[in-house]
Amino acid sequence: MSLRLRCFASGLFALALVVSTAHAGAAKETHAPTGPATMTDVAVPTWLVGTWTLVRCDNVYPDGHRVELYGPHPQGLWMIDAKGHYLMHIARVRRTPFAAGDKSKGTPEEYRAASLDSNSHFGSIHVEDNRIVTHIDQASFPNWNGRDGKSSFTRDGNQLTYVVAKPSSGSGDGAHGEVVWQRVD
Repeated sequence: MSLRLRCFASGLFALALVVSTAHAGAAKETHAPTGPATMTDVAVPTWLVGTWTLVRCDNVYPDGHRVELYGPHPQGLWMIDAKGHYLMHIARVRRTPFAAGDKSKGTPEEYRAASLDSNSHFGSIHVEDNRIVTHIDQASFPNWNGRDGKSSFTRDGNQLTYVVAKPSSGSGDGAHGEVVWQRVD
C-alpha cells in the first residue's frame, strides 16, 4: 500500500474511531434498543471487517449502458470494524479547487462540482440472508441520513461487488448503482 493511501487510511480510521466512540456514547445516553438486535448483537463476518479500496462505482441503466459517477479510476476507502461501524468516502481523482480558496465562498458551479465529485457516509453494517444491511447515520448527500438499506452482493476472492437500488443520482432514470471494492488488508 502506498504511503499516501496508508496516511489517508490512517486518517479515515482515526475519524471512524472518533465517530463510532461518539456515536456509541450518544446511543447509551439517549437511545434504548428498539428491536430484537442492536449493533453489538449482530455478528459482522470476518471477511467484511477491514479496509477496502474502490475499484469501480457506476450507474447501470436499463439499456445496459454505464456511467462512471466519479470518472475513470475513482478513489475510495471503506473501513469496517468488528462491531459493524463503517466509514466510506468516494471521490473523483481530479477535482477542481475553489478559486477563492475558501469553502464558504464558492461559486454555484464549484458547489455543484464538489457535491457531485464525492460521496461520504458512516453508520452501521452487517450481513443478513446473503445481503449487506446498512444504516446510514450521516451522509454527504443529506437525503440518505437515517436511511436503511439492503444490497445484494457477490464476492470473488478479495473483491466485493454490491448493488445500490436507488443511487444518489440517476435513479429517476431507472439506474441502479454497482460498486466494486478490493480488500486492502
